[in-house]
Amino acid sequence: MSKKVIAIDQGTTSSRAILFDEKNNLLDFEQKEFNQYFPNDGWVEHDPEEIWKSVFDVTDKLLKKHSVKPSDLAAIGITNQRETTVVWDKKSGKAIYPAIVWQDRRTSDLCDGLRKEAGTEQKIQQKTGLLIDPYFSATKLAWILDNVTGARKKAENGELAFGTIDSFLVWRLTQGKNHKTDATNASRTMLFNIDSHCWDDELLEFFKIPKKILPEVCDSVHDFGDTSLFGGDLKIGGIAGDQQSALIGQCCFNSGQAKSTYGTGCFLLLNTGDKRISSENRLLSTIAYRLDGKTTYGLEGSIFVAGSAIQWLRDELNFFESAKDSEEIISHRNVKSKVLVVPAFTGLGAPHWDPDSRGSIFGLTRDTSIADLTAATLESIAFQTKDLIGAMENDGANFSDLRVDGGMVANNWFSQQLANILNIDVLRPRVIETTALGASYLASMKAGLCPNIESLSSSWVSEKTFCSENKETKILQEKYQIWPVSYTHLTLPTKA
Repeated sequence: MSKKVIAIDQGTTSSRAILFDEKNNLLDFEQKEFNQYFPNDGWVEHDPEEIWKSVFDVTDKLLKKHSVKPSDLAAIGITNQRETTVVWDKKSGKAIYPAIVWQDRRTSDLCDGLRKEAGTEQKIQQKTGLLIDPYFSATKLAWILDNVTGARKKAENGELAFGTIDSFLVWRLTQGKNHKTDATNASRTMLFNIDSHCWDDELLEFFKIPKKILPEVCDSVHDFGDTSLFGGDLKIGGIAGDQQSALIGQCCFNSGQAKSTYGTGCFLLLNTGDKRISSENRLLSTIAYRLDGKTTYGLEGSIFVAGSAIQWLRDELNFFESAKDSEEIISHRNVKSKVLVVPAFTGLGAPHWDPDSRGSIFGLTRDTSIADLTAATLESIAFQTKDLIGAMENDGANFSDLRVDGGMVANNWFSQQLANILNIDVLRPRVIETTALGASYLASMKAGLCPNIESLSSSWVSEKTFCSENKETKILQEKYQIWPVSYTHLTLPTKA
């Protein structure tokens, strides 16, 4: 009997289990949302128990739905929201504090102070490829240890464990037998040296993090342990953070290939091969994947608001009932409209890294319509993508095309505008579940269903290619010329 693979995709708002066959064809999936908690301004938390229950429930339900036994499965692959930080008691397995989500900004003041210390950000960037920001795990972990009664003493005594969501799931799935992560997730903590490939002692001392609470860092394809929670032994064979997993799912295995994922936010990741690029344009150097001890690096830029801007139009402004309706509404726009929307609801991401910017609308006239504002909002995501592409090109990248995925790219108009403003081909794959597919690929490699990552390249097929259209390009380029003015000078700071 052919072996199947289960991919666990643990995201920011929901957990999914996806069933693939031995050739990585998607068969079915189950999904379950969980609660978001906002206890203070800028704070975002998850309940680790809710995350764990959602993961267990969707996996168990999917297996039972298809009468799949562990013996029918080759392996489990895990992909996860990155940077989100959990600390738990090693004896009980219970978290000592809610998971602090990657979106959380509670350590902004701490990060502001660190940036003012001469040479600190440069040193951290040199070691980790990251910039000082609350986005990453280090300051979140330090906050928990400093603010939960008794946590620091327990950590120093080796009674606590830290992990990003993948590590927490491995601990739970293996019933406390394994405390492991992979190199992609470790590279997002701001504690991992991506050149020496180990937890950095100097950074651990700097953030006052006891080394004994950290997980073992492994290749992305590795024996992460077995789980017996679904009626038999099942191996966990692959792990990668969600954006790296999407890169793998898009088969961007060659240096110079790039993917851009348009979900709640947007994440553009460029494969730079065995060469780590130290960005001079405030982009992130990161680990794309590590296989057989060999590291492939990536250059990454993040847009904080992408699909969530469409949700804003739908839920707050009531422009339409479904995000799918936006494409039809846009067809009624004034093509000569010069309206600009800057959706900086939570600040601006790369390459600006301005947490104090806020959203703005420019160029309104009496005849500005819902269609014009909807089009301008989608264009703003394309403009921010062009900002990222430009920053990467200034760092030496050379783009011939861009592979895209995520819910937004189902909108043909948006995908076409991307091609127009970027002036490169935009490729939408036949299989759009690229994040889960990447996790399935990794698990398949561990199970021996495919010999290596290169053998997967032929499995990628484009469903549609969007090429630049001259007429639309000219109009967009004119709007893009004033785009920098809008976010550089006219957005309002949150601090006096």
